[in-house]
Amino acid sequence: MAYSDFSLEDLEIKFGIKNQLASLFGEVVPIPPSETLKNALELAVELPVRSEKAKSELIILPILLELRNNSGKYFTIYSGDNLNVDEQLKGECDFILAKDVNSFTINYPIIHIVEAKKSDIDEGIKQCAAQLLGARIFNEKRNVQLEKLYGCSTTADDWQFLKLENNIIYVDKKKYYLGEVEELLGVFQIVIDYYKSVLI
Repeated sequence: MAYSDFSLEDLEIKFGIKNQLASLFGEVVPIPPSETLKNALELAVELPVRSEKAKSELIILPILLELRNNSGKYFTIYSGDNLNVDEQLKGECDFILAKDVNSFTINYPIIHIVEAKKSDIDEGIKQCAAQLLGARIFNEKRNVQLEKLYGCSTTADDWQFLKLENNIIYVDKKKYYLGEVEELLGVFQIVIDYYKSVLI
């Protein structure tokens, strides 16, 4: 079953994964964007960014590259790769952030970014939740135990985070916005700093 076919109800019925709204982050320290990111986002405003591919290339990826630079290249970025765990959890993922261990193949997935299809962020949340479960099983098969896995559903303009902890998908009550990119970068840095503290 492809990740995109899952609903939150499917995850609860098939795997016992419940879901609830929560406040995922406390105080967020805004991080000013670099000139490189500012220029990239200004260029995106000038162009007809209508398709999912354009949003991915011109908005989402520059933000993820900024985060990678800010975190000392702690993680690597896989775009459009498949994460096939078993027959129940498989399919293509928009972006997988994985701890950088100089491996050509995906290793230690830590964050999933799902580009919401047709700008429907709720649909993206369902797919991201399934991918987080897939990532947990993928990691466990490699003897990597992570207490929390994070993900994000985005339209490129709106960003909503998720966390898989124990058997609950927590969906952040708050959305973050491209127009407040400093706060968005701050939230991502909180997540990366968590992984730096637990995944050496």
